Amino acid sequence: MDTSKLTNATVKAAFDAWQAGDAARWSSFFTSDAKLYDDGNARDFHRFVKEACGHERFTSIDKVEDDGKAIYGNFHTQSWGDFKTYFKFYLNADGKFNRLDIGQAN
Repeated sequence: MDTSKLTNATVKAAFDAWQAGDAARWSSFFTSDAKLYDDGNARDFHRFVKEACGHERFTSIDKVEDDGKAIYGNFHTQSWGDFKTYFKFYLNADGKFNRLDIGQAN
């Protein structure tokens, strides 16, 4: 997959960890109290990582916005199949992600 659209180095490193199914490396980019919103609904971030990382992945990147912190593309899950999704990363002042918004994209 072409990841050249990922212009934010921290997002790219986290994305690469997600794609590789490396939950420990993925989590290292986030604060310990990171918030997760799935289609606007609060979810447990750590549970999501445990259940999804290594089983779900992007199959393409369609567009990147917000200075490289919002990724849109096709996504594959074992439970729900294939669909368009987004991951939106929020960086704190220390350079860690403190929030991740995910959901179905149009």
